[in-house]
Amino acid sequence: MTFCYTFDTMSHIVAPSLLAADFLNLERDVSLVNQSEADWLHFDVMDGVFVPNISFGQPILKPVAKHCAKVVDVHLMIERPELYVEEFVELGADYVSFHIEATRHVHRTIQLIKGAGGKAGLALNPHTAVESAFDVLEDLDLVVLMSVNPGFGGQKFIYRTLHKIAALKDEITTRNLDVHIQVDGGVGLHNAEKILQAGANVLVAGSAVFKSDDPTDTISRLKNVGIENLHF
Repeated sequence: MTFCYTFDTMSHIVAPSLLAADFLNLERDVSLVNQSEADWLHFDVMDGVFVPNISFGQPILKPVAKHCAKVVDVHLMIERPELYVEEFVELGADYVSFHIEATRHVHRTIQLIKGAGGKAGLALNPHTAVESAFDVLEDLDLVVLMSVNPGFGGQKFIYRTLHKIAALKDEITTRNLDVHIQVDGGVGLHNAEKILQAGANVLVAGSAVFKSDDPTDTISRLKNVGIENLHF
């Protein structure tokens, strides 16, 4: 299959994930993102129930959001997100994404986010059919396609995600909607072009940025990746 969506360089969004930052130096790493070419800061919240890991939550988001000069993109990997989405918006999240697998009340949770003044995102695990998001596409600002099994950074990208990106992009285009497609997991300089060519426009990169020798340069290279002539 050949993916042939065409984007101009610089049209996409780069969102470094704070999950891969140095937790003892979060202010330093948020400042690094502020001074870089990144567009968003991605903030992963894990509860140890929905995913087999625990990260950080509201007490950390509050100072991070206050210090961050970029769009704050919160990804809730938690059970019953409807109980918490409004608080995350109040604490400074611009986007709040929750998992379709984590709640029985998808539309209600979207309404809660928007009612609090935030932008709503819906996340899908690798095994979840992309079509499951179609019924609420008109209500969303963002769809997050997980390209690894959520819970840990540094995993390898699941390349079947490219087909899900293309199907979602087709649906968004057909309906003439303004919905971001975010890809989260295993994203780096080795596959960013393919992901963008498939139709995504938001790249979440954690280990690829913060574990690199020069995070600022890596962000710049992700932001300036060229995709004009890519076919596969």
